[in-house]
Amino acid sequence: MISSRPHFTILVSLLFKPGAGFVLPEQRKKSSSSGLRMSIPNAFDTLTSGLSSICRLPKGTTVLRSESSDITLLRLYDIENSVECRPVRERITELDLDVGLVVPSAVGGSSFRDGTIPSGVVPSLVVAEGGNGEETTLFGTEEIISFFDARFPVPKRDDDDDVFSSKILPPLLSAGNAIASALRFGRGRDVSPSSVEAPRPKNPLVLYSYEEGQPILPFGSRGPDGARPPLRLVSSGKGSRKRADLAARTGGSSQCPYLVDEDNGIEMAESADIVRYLYKTYGRYVPPNKLLGVISRFIMVPLGGPIFRATAPLQAGKSLWGESEDPSIYEADVAKAKEEILRETSADDIVIYTYKLSPFSSEATELLRNLEVPFKEISFGNEWIPGLLADGCAAKRAALLEMTGMSSLPHIFIRGKSIGGIYSGSPSLLKAVEKGTFMDMVAEFKNTKDEVTV
Repeated sequence: MISSRPHFTILVSLLFKPGAGFVLPEQRKKSSSSGLRMSIPNAFDTLTSGLSSICRLPKGTTVLRSESSDITLLRLYDIENSVECRPVRERITELDLDVGLVVPSAVGGSSFRDGTIPSGVVPSLVVAEGGNGEETTLFGTEEIISFFDARFPVPKRDDDDDVFSSKILPPLLSAGNAIASALRFGRGRDVSPSSVEAPRPKNPLVLYSYEEGQPILPFGSRGPDGARPPLRLVSSGKGSRKRADLAARTGGSSQCPYLVDEDNGIEMAESADIVRYLYKTYGRYVPPNKLLGVISRFIMVPLGGPIFRATAPLQAGKSLWGESEDPSIYEADVAKAKEEILRETSADDIVIYTYKLSPFSSEATELLRNLEVPFKEISFGNEWIPGLLADGCAAKRAALLEMTGMSSLPHIFIRGKSIGGIYSGSPSLLKAVEKGTFMDMVAEFKNTKDEVTV
């Protein structure tokens, strides 16, 4: 059982380990922006996003009808990872329609709180028809799709009425829609706390994109909904005439997605870069991976916590029955480790103890880097398992347990005071950041240090 743990740890660390960094594409950069190192999207996002797109093929990839019309799609109220909203976006791609403003409408978001969602129904679509521009609001998937079918009829193909297309394919696509949302669990349904009181663009962002077929789209189901300010959607499915416009704009490339931020003079492709840019510009911080948070809450804390607490003293030399041939050796080792921890955690404003192979440790250090605070990282080795733990760190694990009640890593200290790990502890790094108290704690301890120095 123990021998399988390193392989699992290495696999998870490969899926969630952050990339080397983020730099705006130089050929399209028009203003400066500091880099990010956060792994959003990461390899796991790439995998699940690709699988979710496959579940819906051939929907949302290719333009089926591209003709001029006097109908304008003014506003789409949308939740990215929603089984109700996805078919609407797919049809918009297939009809090569643009949307003047896509309004993120997740529960808890600004549109939800302000009551601006028409009748509280998502999806809702506001359209203008004819020369007088009279607005009509369509509520729900069925009404929107029926409107598209009536106003933008798509010529039937010869095989549309065969048994597979008429009887087998529809339930398969319906099941694929549900599977696609399940694969993107934790993405595109919730508003990220990082968006609270974060800046918003004066002019809507412009996104050249299409619904399916991208490895990772930059918003919603391919990135948390809270990172997405309102945007103007330029549908650019396969066969769209707007791909030529995009190629002219970029100097030859029609790669989607492609983001234009007029406020900051920024244009870029590559979904990973776009997501990071959005968090950096229109969020207070880049949040850690939500799936890891779920694993921490439901697996690591209730199941792993007791194991970590039980094994820490044993690894440090304490016998199974609380006795040993010379108990003073264990006590001396732990006492020495406590002194070392006190010395290390008081020498720097922020100290974080980590494991090299732990995805939780990687996410914690990247969150600190993203907050642009100086910190000292001290590694306990590769992992807590015998043979992977660094020399002398078994006693430090036991010392941490006695000092804080936690032996798991990562473990963060601010001027010698424990705040726990990234997801667990009191208050935990993420909770402190979400509540806006982390920087206050750093400033408070820094002021205390300065007063003592004076």
